[in-house]
Amino acid sequence: MNNWIRCFRPAPDAGAQLLCFPHAGGSASGYHPLSAQVAGRAETLVVQYPGRHDRIAEPFAERFGDVVDAVLASLPASGGRPLMLFGHSMGALLAFETARRLAAEGRAPAALFVSGSEAPSLPRQARVPNPPSDEDLIGEMRLLSGTDEELLADPEILRLALPPLRADYAMLFSRIHVPGPPLRCPVVALTGDSDPRVSVEGAQAWEQETEGPFERHVLPGGHFFLGDHLDRVAELVAANVPGRAARTTG
Repeated sequence: MNNWIRCFRPAPDAGAQLLCFPHAGGSASGYHPLSAQVAGRAETLVVQYPGRHDRIAEPFAERFGDVVDAVLASLPASGGRPLMLFGHSMGALLAFETARRLAAEGRAPAALFVSGSEAPSLPRQARVPNPPSDEDLIGEMRLLSGTDEELLADPEILRLALPPLRADYAMLFSRIHVPGPPLRCPVVALTGDSDPRVSVEGAQAWEQETEGPFERHVLPGGHFFLGDHLDRVAELVAANVPGRAARTTG
């Protein structure tokens, strides 16, 4: 489609578009399973950050605002369909900033899904030193359990995985939360019940970011809980497509 946006399953007849932002160190391919799960309900568009996979030769993004600018400039035609935003971990913060930008431009999203992230207004946890060493980053990957232990011992895998992760943490370090008008769209916060970095209270605090409906869903699992709950996530996405049946709670 273009350098910034991937669409693994084109679905022009779906009722909405779902724009997804990967976690720190992640890439668009991580949303293949969700894209398949919501097919027919929403057409999934996934952001591909520079400096990884097919964009490996490009320089990493340095500021949240640069990512938001590029993504909004790259969005394909919607065909009049509403746009929903979904982000996990760092991606949740990028989705939030994108939602605020869209709202300020008079084209607010239909819904915002924030997964694996505490609300942006809360004090930022010092996850790793700034700047982090390789050992710091490997320790964080091990804590979050998002990478197989065998892969963490493979020098070639680490050679590819650590630079984008380090760059994304640098972008997170540089982010300064600026309070602004609350959103008016529904916000759905998702978190794992054993996430070492996100408390249930931290997920609940997303309620402060919208004047619209708010839901918090606590699901079994750690930081990368999404893969075990794709059916449930797809239900929540479908329930928030404008014009669909009454929304779910839980």
